[in-house]
Amino acid sequence: MFRLLITCLTISVLTACQTTVMKKEIVSTYAFRLKPGEDLKEGIEKQVKENKINAGWIATCVGSLTDYMLRFANQPGSSSGSWYFEIVSLVGTVSTNGSHIHISISDSTGKTIGGHLMPGCKIYTTAEIVIQATDKYEFTREKDGSTPWEELQVKEKKD
Repeated sequence: MFRLLITCLTISVLTACQTTVMKKEIVSTYAFRLKPGEDLKEGIEKQVKENKINAGWIATCVGSLTDYMLRFANQPGSSSGSWYFEIVSLVGTVSTNGSHIHISISDSTGKTIGGHLMPGCKIYTTAEIVIQATDKYEFTREKDGSTPWEELQVKEKKD
């Protein structure tokens, strides 16, 4: 009787534990440097396009700017300035289908501002950037009715 019970339990466990084969996600890393005078946003977009990144994110960035162009929250136009600024943060999602990047910069006194990254942010000494991307998803930008803007849509790729 005991043997029968053990056999039944073993069969139940083996039947319940079915093996599922899932696609392995590949995360790629792209590291590059922008040089003095280059445009930060245009340089990132160039890398995204050249590497056909469809679902990526800014992993890190350090560097400096002589000119900035930002769009602050809920403002229709951009704000700009010229001097010497440290890039203290760069975050966002990137895709050949559209990107959304925010930047924070500080001046020589440590005063920090941030907003949407716009074309016109010129590199002072360097911008060392690392982008990571996955092959599991595709990022698109579409109006979905939740806001008046084209927002991030994450789509899982099918095999």
